[in-house]
Amino acid sequence: MIYDIADLRIKINNKLPYTDKFCKDYLSSDQNSPVDLEIEVTKEEFLEEKKMSEGFSDGYLENLCIYRKICEQMPRWDRFLMHTAVLEYEGDCYAFLGKSGTGKSTHTGLWLKNLPSAKILNGDKPIIGYSNGVFTVYGTPWMGKERFGYNGKGKLKALCFLEQAKVNEISLIPTEKVAQRLFVQLLMPKNIEMVARTLELADVLVTEIPSYLMRCDISYDAFKTSFDCLTGVKNDRG
Repeated sequence: MIYDIADLRIKINNKLPYTDKFCKDYLSSDQNSPVDLEIEVTKEEFLEEKKMSEGFSDGYLENLCIYRKICEQMPRWDRFLMHTAVLEYEGDCYAFLGKSGTGKSTHTGLWLKNLPSAKILNGDKPIIGYSNGVFTVYGTPWMGKERFGYNGKGKLKALCFLEQAKVNEISLIPTEKVAQRLFVQLLMPKNIEMVARTLELADVLVTEIPSYLMRCDISYDAFKTSFDCLTGVKNDRG
């Protein structure tokens, strides 16, 4: 079947039905026109994944292989996968990053609680694309274990790295210090040319998109601190 993912037409030749259901929201209405990319998992790739990931269904494992193979090819179209939770608010996207357990779900939950129109575009694995000087965040079927997200896209406005703290404060990270934080959030391809292009795109990203360090608790003040800074609009309780 052909799917529309990150403004690309991707044909997935899956052998098991798991992926049909998993990617159904991205199924293309046009199943006949040429595709940009065709993906199929080999027997060897599947068995290798099964060896590394015991206890999961065959359908899940095939789907995991498909996801990785798609991401490996994304730099060909100036795209890459970044592990982040992305909120969309009034057409703009804000990426919240950090190590597991730093509170991405909790903090994005504060935005959702206080902004009825805010939505999670992707809770874990969006694709970031660059074209004509603009970075675009694309939703993908792969959204993390909580499955927060939808089939959509939006302009990336800011990166926000989260750390837990008792006092809420946010500050701009100097460009030269962003790379070390961002690098661990990127999915790096195996192909050296694709790695080089991913790094080139990441370099442009940290230059053109502002990055902030947000130290926060789980209060309304934490939401207000990040919202006011990232959007440039003050939010006050009515």
